[in-house]
Amino acid sequence: MSSDTIQTASGKDRVIWAWFPVTLLTAIFCCVLWGSASPAIKIAYELFKIGPEDTASRIMLAGARFMIAGVMTILFGSLLARKFLLPKKESWKNVLVLSLVQTVGQYYFFFMALANTSGVRGSIINASGNFIAILFAVYIFHFEKMTLKKFAGCLVGFAGILLILGGGQALMEGGRVTLAGEGAMLAADFFYAASGCLIKIFSRDENPVALSGYQFLIGGVILYAIGSLMGGQLVFYTASCALNLLYMGFISAGAYTLWGVLLKYNPVSRVSILGFVNPVMGVLLSALFLGEGREAFSLTGLLALLLVSAGIVIVNTSEKSIN
Repeated sequence: MSSDTIQTASGKDRVIWAWFPVTLLTAIFCCVLWGSASPAIKIAYELFKIGPEDTASRIMLAGARFMIAGVMTILFGSLLARKFLLPKKESWKNVLVLSLVQTVGQYYFFFMALANTSGVRGSIINASGNFIAILFAVYIFHFEKMTLKKFAGCLVGFAGILLILGGGQALMEGGRVTLAGEGAMLAADFFYAASGCLIKIFSRDENPVALSGYQFLIGGVILYAIGSLMGGQLVFYTASCALNLLYMGFISAGAYTLWGVLLKYNPVSRVSILGFVNPVMGVLLSALFLGEGREAFSLTGLLALLLVSAGIVIVNTSEKSIN
C-alpha cells in the first residue's frame, strides 16, 4: 500500500488526500497560512524598519519572499512527484507571463496596500479576488457560464467589500479609503483573478506546481531587482527578520502546493468551498497579532466578513445557468 493511501473499512485502498477529514484539515491549514500573510507582511515592515513611503525596500522584500517561495515550491513539488520538476521548453514563455501577472503585478500592489491599510480591512478586501475571478472566467475568458448562485454570491460578496470600504453609514474607524491602501488591494485582486484564469490555461500542458514554483522564483527575482535599482535595501536587524522572511516564503510554497494536491484528488467544489475560511483567518490573525481586535470584532467588520464568506460559499455551490 502506498504512503499516499489508506485502507477503508471495505478493504479498498483510497488516496489519503481524498479522505474528507484530511481534506478539511489540510484546507484549513492552507487558509491559516494564506490568512497569516497580511499580519506577517505588516510585522515584516516593522522588523525590517520599512516605512509606508519606502516603496523600493518594500518591493525588495516582496522579491525576497517570492524567491524563497519559488525554491520551496519547486522542492516540495519535486518531493511529491518523486522527480525534479522542470517546465517543458515550450512552457517557459507561459511561466514568464504568469510571473509578471501573478507575482510582479499582484504582489507589487498587495505589499503596497498592506503598508497603507489595516490587516483586517486588507484581508476582507482581498477576498474580492474570488468574485472578480468569476467575472473574468465568465465574461473575458469564457471558461464557464454565469449561474444564478454565482451571480447571487458575487452580489453578496461585493456587498461585504463595499461595507468594509465604508458603504452607507458604516464608515470604519480605521480611516478613509485611499488609492495606496484599499485601492491597491483591489488592484492586486484584479491581477489575482487574471492569474487564476491564466493558470487554468497554462496548466493544460504543464504541471501547475511547476508553473507556480518557477513563476514565483522568476517574479521574485524581477521584484528584487526593481527594488534594488530603485535604491531599496533589506537590513536584517535581528534573527527575527530572517525567520519572518522564511515564514513568508513558506506561506506561498506550502499553501499553493497542498491546495494543488487537494484539487488533484478531490472535486473542485469540495475544496473551493472551504476557501471561505481564508478571510476569516486573515481577520482573526490580524486581530491577534496586530492588535486590530476592535476593528475585527466591530459590527461592521463582522458583518462584512460574514457577507464575504457567504459569497464564497454561494459561488462554489452554483448549479443553474442563466442567459
